[in-house]
Formats: sequence, C-alpha cells, structure tokens
Amino acid sequence: MKKNTYVVLMAGGVGVRFWPYSRNAKPKQFLDVLGIGKSLLQSTYERFLPICPKENIFVVTHEEHALLVQEQLPELGVDQILAEPMRKNTAACIAYASYKIRLRDKDAVIVVSPADHLILKESEFVSTISKAVDQAQDQDKLVTLGITPTRPETGYGYIQFLPDKKVLKRVKTFTEKPEISLAKKFLESGDFVWNSGIFIWSVNAIIKALQEHLPEMTEVFEEHLGQLSTSEERNAIEKIYAQCKSISIDYGVMEKATNVYVCQANFSWSDLGSWNSIHDISAKDKNNNLITGQVLVYDTRNSIIRSSTPGRLLIAQGLNGYLIGEFGDVVIVCEKEREDLFRQFVNDVKAMKGGGEFL
Repeated sequence: MKKNTYVVLMAGGVGVRFWPYSRNAKPKQFLDVLGIGKSLLQSTYERFLPICPKENIFVVTHEEHALLVQEQLPELGVDQILAEPMRKNTAACIAYASYKIRLRDKDAVIVVSPADHLILKESEFVSTISKAVDQAQDQDKLVTLGITPTRPETGYGYIQFLPDKKVLKRVKTFTEKPEISLAKKFLESGDFVWNSGIFIWSVNAIIKALQEHLPEMTEVFEEHLGQLSTSEERNAIEKIYAQCKSISIDYGVMEKATNVYVCQANFSWSDLGSWNSIHDISAKDKNNNLITGQVLVYDTRNSIIRSSTPGRLLIAQGLNGYLIGEFGDVVIVCEKEREDLFRQFVNDVKAMKGGGEFL
C-alpha cells in the first residue's frame, strides 16, 4: 500500500437498465443487488482498502445521493464525498476528483473505478491494480484495465492492444459494443480485451490529457481552482458544471490520446449492467430460473422472477427468458434480454402524467 495512491469511485449513475428496482431515490450502486448484505458501493469500497489508505478514497456522486454515501460509508470524511450538482458524464467527474486530489498531493497516482461492478478473485484484482499503479507512477501514461474475454459478449466495449510481453500494452483501437459476428472475431484474434471502465494514471498525466483534449473543461476548473477544498467549493462546482459539456472520459480523452496503455487482467468481472448480467452470475434453480421472494413457478425456464413485498405471492407459468418483477408500486413483465428497451420504459413513464412517482 502506497500513501500516494488514491481511489475515485464513480457513483453518480441512475441505473436505468435496472429499473424499477433501481430508482432515482436509490440507484443500483446503493442496493444489495447480489443479496450479500452489502450494497455494490460498500463492496467496491472494501475491495480497495488493501490498495490505499481509507482517507485516500473519494466517492463522486450526484448531490441528491451524498447523504446515502455518508450513511453507507460513515468512515469517509465530508471532503471525500464529491457532490455533483448535475450529471455531466465521466470526464467532468474525473476532472473534479483529479483537481481535488492534486491540491492534496501533486505526486498522486489515481485509480478510477465504477462503484457498481462485480469482481471475483479479489486477491488477483489487488495484485493487478498494484502492478498498474507501479507502472503509472512518475510516467505520462493513461492506463485502462482490460479483462480477458471469456465469450463473444456484445454488451461490452473492447480494447485492441499491440502484442507485448510487458505489463502494459499499448492500445491500438477502442470498439463499443460490437455485433456478435465481430465479437467472435475479437475473441478469436487474442489481441482484444473487454473495457472494464477502470483507469489508473498519475494525477499529472490525467490533468495534462484533459488540458490537451478537453481544454474548455479544464479552463473552467482552473478558473475556480482556488475555491476547491474551501467553504466556496459548492458554489464553484455549480458554476463549473454549468459550463462543462457532457462527455465520457472514453470519448473525450482515451480515444484521442496517444499515450494510452492497457493492463490485462484475468479475474472474473461483470459490469452488472442489466438484469441479464445478474441472471448470469446468480445461483439458479434446475430450470435456470433466478427466484427471489415468495414465488411459485410452473413450466418456466431461463427467467428472473422476483417478489419484493412481504406477504405477496407471485405465480408464473409457461415462460421462457422473462423478467417478472414486483417492486412496490411497479410490476414489470418483459423479455429478460431486451435491455435495450429499459430506457424507453423509463422515458415513457416519465412522460406519463404523475409518472415521476414511479421513477
């Protein structure tokens, strides 16, 4: 564990593809999705404790969820919870945390991670991250963690790398969610990995890259730099975010920079991005059904059936590949693999008169 290693957990999403379990008031990262007695945020925080001192862990979230972070991670200081006034995607989130951390430690090495992923073989995870931190120390390199693919997955982004025996391999291309035929070719080639969305870099390397590729964003941050970590920070961040464009770090920086490397990892990983991914990693009955709560099933296969209200029985018959979920005031019945429809569901509910109460 190195004192100049910092971790930034991105916990600002709303988990649309997990609606209606994930709601605006309590998104996916704050839920015990895996049924282990801990939220995804709490599990992610604990995963990083062997990597850096707990006072070096920052959580970036929307301001409406700052209290939830405090409740779930009471050991964090107030200054370690960075509250965003509006959602502007991952580039602004990473810029905010990076400028804050540089004020504290100009020699910092930062690990940036989503707060809602599943990682198994955690000792191997810690070892891989530690190697990447060592490689990023004092070097102008932007490192991303790539997961060795186990199947031609179409729901993940892919990174192509140039073959090399070194720990870090130079990135050649990024590809977002390919068609199945292309995903199969990626798997066969052996020089593609899944894009985990986990990054490692020195604070100076990432700020330099942001200055080069997103100069309008860094200019507004630097204009208000003297107000960060003071009583004026909240007002400053509201002004900054009002002027920042919404763009991901992948599109804004990683796909443009020439000093991008991948550290290949072999531990089990899932971004838990959909109901289908939860089905894949969970224990199921003999007919491949994931069942939660008071449920009876007949002639039903490959489905998720979930009842969350005590004293309410849910019965399903004759289904294959469905999600049936009862979540308080919302009941959903749809094809499990049609995760592309969830954004439409949420938008249509939002457009309904009084629909906001269901979100």
